[in-house]
Amino acid sequence: MRWTDLSLKSWNSKDFQLTMDNTSCPYHDPFKKARQENGVMETEVAGEKIALILGYKDVRSAAREYATFSSDAPFRVPIPSEEDARSVRQLPIETNPPEHKEYRAIVEPFFRRPMQKDYIAKIESLVDDLVENAIQQDSIKVITEFALPLQSRALTHLLNVPEKEADTWVSWGVHVFREGNSNDSQKGQALEDYIHQQLDMAKQNPGEDFFSALTRAEYQGRPLTRDEMLGFANLTFAGGRDTVIHSISSTIAYLSEHPEALAALRENPKLVITATEELMRYISPITHIGRVCPVKTDVNGVQVEADSRVALSWASANFDETVFESPEELRLDRKPNPHMAFGNGTHNCLGAIHARLIIRSLLKKLSELQSITLLSAQRSIEKEVDYERELGYKNLTVTLNR
Repeated sequence: MRWTDLSLKSWNSKDFQLTMDNTSCPYHDPFKKARQENGVMETEVAGEKIALILGYKDVRSAAREYATFSSDAPFRVPIPSEEDARSVRQLPIETNPPEHKEYRAIVEPFFRRPMQKDYIAKIESLVDDLVENAIQQDSIKVITEFALPLQSRALTHLLNVPEKEADTWVSWGVHVFREGNSNDSQKGQALEDYIHQQLDMAKQNPGEDFFSALTRAEYQGRPLTRDEMLGFANLTFAGGRDTVIHSISSTIAYLSEHPEALAALRENPKLVITATEELMRYISPITHIGRVCPVKTDVNGVQVEADSRVALSWASANFDETVFESPEELRLDRKPNPHMAFGNGTHNCLGAIHARLIIRSLLKKLSELQSITLLSAQRSIEKEVDYERELGYKNLTVTLNR
């Protein structure tokens, strides 16, 4: 589609306030009315004016039109931006083609490891151990005692490092840029210090791990700079952290609240595959991602100034009723399911295979249970000027019943 030819009227977010009730605007689709009216929401995030692109087709097109909606914008692809959280450009996500393809190829072998049989067996064994341990407890705090350890320990397998490294990663909390440090200027410093240390050790004593691969890698015929190595590692640790944790906790919460879904998985194990995709669509663990318009651009009637940002709203696209029948229903057997929980186009999430394997393994193991008892829950709410979206949990306590 040609973005400059769009003729839909401009929409002012200040004229419309979203309501958060179960009938007009469920928590998981706060963009419904704006998406249906003209497909874009002008809003403000951390003091910055941003146009949210909401419709499935528009989001998909924008994700593929990198000349108009550029990722070549250090610190500005995440929303809110992360100038205060890190010192380096994240690679390969904050680049455009053709550089993006070359950068991605450097680390892609690690992110394709979850397709190997021995790797799948390791993740399934890890999930089995964590679930079996949880069953023995009177109750379990899902975020701190299950989801965070699972995400961290699974990552050690992805990076081919000793599993004991996960103990350090767990100490960083759910989001390494937002937890564990009250001084904004020091956000993420623990992560960068850790990466430097690992790269130094890998250079002195190289192995078959992720850090060693970075020290040996080349880009366009030259060794990677230290900043490029940091950029790859930074994204690897930060990019798939809270999203995977949100997915794990939300999956467990959903099954606790819907025993019929747990029973369906138990009775029909083949549902695990489609259920994994449907949960990813429904949860949509990342609300949106940023792009920068190099020149002034018309987006569904909204004028975006040069060097200003738009947001591709994956969460809104995943509930677009023109693509998904009854999108507010979670259907374990939904097929086809062309969701964009892992993005779309060139920048499709590097860790998608790994994340899918974690949730698939979790569903497979949880389906052996008779029930999951929800004891307490506190949702995590993403609050912005013109919308609120419940995403994951701050606290979730359950009992797993064999």
